[in-house]
Amino acid sequence: MTRIHATAIVDPLAELDDDVAVGPYSIVGPACTIGAGTVVGPHAVIGARTRIGRRNRVFQFASIGEIAQDRKYGGEPTTTTIGDDNVFREYVTVHAGTVQDRGDTSIGDDNLFLAYTHVAHDCVVGSHTVFSNNVQLAGHVHVDDWVVMGGFGGAHQFCRIGAHALVAAGSIVLQDVPPFTIVQGYPAQPKGTNVEGLKRRGFTTADLLAIRRAYKSLYREGLALEEAKAAIEAAAQRSPVLAPLVAFLAVPGRGIVR
Repeated sequence: MTRIHATAIVDPLAELDDDVAVGPYSIVGPACTIGAGTVVGPHAVIGARTRIGRRNRVFQFASIGEIAQDRKYGGEPTTTTIGDDNVFREYVTVHAGTVQDRGDTSIGDDNLFLAYTHVAHDCVVGSHTVFSNNVQLAGHVHVDDWVVMGGFGGAHQFCRIGAHALVAAGSIVLQDVPPFTIVQGYPAQPKGTNVEGLKRRGFTTADLLAIRRAYKSLYREGLALEEAKAAIEAAAQRSPVLAPLVAFLAVPGRGIVR
């Protein structure tokens, strides 16, 4: 059965599934839904219109789904959507969307947000990501699956970080980071491919070789961007592992780190 501490405040319009736990002095706002097995620790706040899936863990003093830190926000009923099996450690903040964008901040499944991480309004985070302590995402940032961001890293508004990328500790992303790429510095610059991470996820030797060759086309052979994209598209015909990179480069965005 649902377990709500006597000191917690749960709005009557919130819907909590079976086996949800809400700790002491926590607050769950109106029109929230929380899936089975989710644990909201003590002194946490779940803002209005937040949808949280199953088996999530929200630690003490986290704030999930509060209104955007945006001067343009005018009280519109925007939302926050959280998938399953995520962990939000102490003092993590996730803010709801704005009507100037998609109106929703979205987080997928099996993500780990370490202490003091901030996910701003209208961000989209995929699944299986790791955000180390004090990572800061500005508004409208898109982070794809399996990304790792080192401590004190950050991303500028509207940046995209592609699948399996690694952002080194203390790095500030000012342009889009292609899939499979390691970036480092302020501003973040490409430093190679995320070989160790890809090995851990079961990528084959042939896959790793194709990714390295694509990286060379993009960064080491002196090609113009359009020439590099054409070379990678051709290589993807032989190596399907490059399909996410081709799709990423087809979107203009803020321009890639280069």
